[in-house]
Amino acid sequence: MALLAALLAVTVPGCGRSARAGPNGGGAAPSAAEQSEEAAAKRQEAAEISEDREVLSGVEAKRREEEAEANAKHKEALAAARAKSKEAAAAKEAARKLKLAEANAKRREAAAKSEAAKKAAQKPKPSTQKQSPPAKKPSEQSSASGQTSSVR
Repeated sequence: MALLAALLAVTVPGCGRSARAGPNGGGAAPSAAEQSEEAAAKRQEAAEISEDREVLSGVEAKRREEEAEANAKHKEALAAARAKSKEAAAAKEAARKLKLAEANAKRREAAAKSEAAKKAAQKPKPSTQKQSPPAKKPSEQSSASGQTSSVR
């Protein structure tokens, strides 16, 4: 900012009023030495202005570069935070799915045990008494008793 103020403080030749009167003003014509001195002063001022512009341009370029680096760091930090958040969410989801799968497995196992217990309760228990042979069918009884059937 001080550099910019210094640039504005430098007067541009031809912008101010000279001590001499106008071109037809009746003052004495400047000598060659004075003209040479004025030309040298103008060249010196122009060189200083050019140098100041170069310095200002360099300062602005450095500032833009620093801003770009800061933006890049900020974007990188945001990307890292997003990645970390996504990773945490994925881990949480995986844990939730694992817990759900374990609960489903336990539920299926309990249902299978319950079903097995029901089947076991429905089966007739073997008795300690001797079982009688199964009853014979009527057709078997007639042939077994020795009766012959005659067809008349």
